[in-house]
Amino acid sequence: MDIKNAKTKIIIALFALCALVLTSCSTKSAEPYTGQSFFFDTVCSITVYGMDEADAKAAVDAAFDECGKLEGILSKTIEGSDIYNINHSGTEGAEVSDQTLELIRAAIAYGDESSGSFDCTIGPAEALYDFHEEEHQIPTEEQLADAVEKVDYKQISIDGSKVTLGIPGAEIDLGGIGKGYAADIAADCLAEHGVTSGLISLGGNIVTIGDKQGSDFKIGIEKPFSHQSELVGVVTTSDSTLVTSGIYERYFEADGKIYHHILDPSTGLPADTDIAGVTVVSSLGHSMDCDAMSTICLLLGKEKALEYIEGKDGYEAIVVDRDGNVTKTSGMTNFAE
Repeated sequence: MDIKNAKTKIIIALFALCALVLTSCSTKSAEPYTGQSFFFDTVCSITVYGMDEADAKAAVDAAFDECGKLEGILSKTIEGSDIYNINHSGTEGAEVSDQTLELIRAAIAYGDESSGSFDCTIGPAEALYDFHEEEHQIPTEEQLADAVEKVDYKQISIDGSKVTLGIPGAEIDLGGIGKGYAADIAADCLAEHGVTSGLISLGGNIVTIGDKQGSDFKIGIEKPFSHQSELVGVVTTSDSTLVTSGIYERYFEADGKIYHHILDPSTGLPADTDIAGVTVVSSLGHSMDCDAMSTICLLLGKEKALEYIEGKDGYEAIVVDRDGNVTKTSGMTNFAE
């Protein structure tokens, strides 16, 4: 045998062996990395699959940084935020960022679409309730009447980057749409950092990026008032967003009545419909829209909510009524009870 040719074959074989080992190492699934933080008055969790820990951590940290920045401009309680500045400017108005403008314009659009059921100036009514206290005060009729007089999203005026409220004492609160917006921004940030498989959970806002390393994600839909111990069913999905609104998320009971955090703008009282919980589902990048729509659905009631979502292209819903019955829209084929 020619020694030179033999050495060449050995070298080629060694290279092939190295390539096989490297390929095997690169295709071996890395352990999922999960990061947690607290924004928008809720626990936030992001899990990344298929990346080494350092890269996954960098991606998650960057996404949480974006959430922190958004909270810093959208929170109504953080002094100096855009929303705080608007709410404390009287009728003078305040200059705000492009992101705040984008979200306020979206909130106004959903106010128009829902004939005022979705109203981002619900702040004065929300201020009458405190869901964190052990002893809860029930607003009086006079307090509710005074608050409702200040609730009207049509009073919002936008001039360039300046936002003005037309009624003294009015307040903007973007809680019904802000987490969804943040989830979309976080998903974009993860994608920019190379994440192709991940799961974002911002309270009731879920975003799936890609699939779970070759198989669809299975997202459980909580049974209302079960304290996350029971499910009504599972959605099997990928590259999607799911947002749930429910009367069981933040509530207290007084005199045999449930007072929850989703308020009727016309009364200032908790929405009194036959829905206990509703999940709106769409494709990746539509968490903000699903957030607003889920709130609208709960305010509309079961029959009108299903009609509303059936008329929206690219959106489906799962509705759980107060009797525990589960109803889904016609296109919600990937949900199993």
